[in-house]
Amino acid sequence: MVRVLVVDDQILIRAGLVALLNAAPGMEVVGDAADGRQAIAMAAEHNPDVVVMDVRMPGLDGISATRQIVSQGDPPPRVLILTTFDLDEYVYQALREGASGFLLKDTPPERLLAAVTTVASGDMLFAPTVTRRLIEAYAPSGVPGAGEYAEQLATLTARELEVLRWVAKGMSNQEIADQLVVSEATVKTHLNRGMVKLRLTNRAQAVVYAYEAGLVTPRRMQAP
Repeated sequence: MVRVLVVDDQILIRAGLVALLNAAPGMEVVGDAADGRQAIAMAAEHNPDVVVMDVRMPGLDGISATRQIVSQGDPPPRVLILTTFDLDEYVYQALREGASGFLLKDTPPERLLAAVTTVASGDMLFAPTVTRRLIEAYAPSGVPGAGEYAEQLATLTARELEVLRWVAKGMSNQEIADQLVVSEATVKTHLNRGMVKLRLTNRAQAVVYAYEAGLVTPRRMQAP
């Protein structure tokens, strides 16, 4: 049974999501919240598997709520963001804070149900092309090893740093393994260890981090 928390400030949308999810086999809505603060409290109380989260809400928004929710629980809930536009700075911020996926609000019901199942199983729901578009559009370009990132990056081994850079460039684990002439399992080990050191929760968040730390430069900022 996938336990779901629904968060949206519009009562009709929230009620519709609750009804849809409760009617689906294998799903149970454990609560619904109208803003970010309620979402954080209810996530702590009910420990859902998935939080279906609106981003634009009065008071505490969905991005701030996501940041706190993914840092609590063992394991923490997965957050599935609902948004109006895919190329949206709010969605970029959700990636940055550790969301596991996002859907447009006009998504068909069957697609929403499939998405909840996907993120509940531990998989990501970000199309690589959309993720790269978002990051290229909104990620600031940092200076490698500068400022707040210097101490964090210093904790990584040379190979962990190299793998993180390749991941940020959009390469799969197998492609990185081929590049480094190692096994795919070895790449996964380096990536997972690096993410633990940097306190990153998923691959998309790792890509955002790499851009902000200056390991990769957004194409819009590269010299022609």
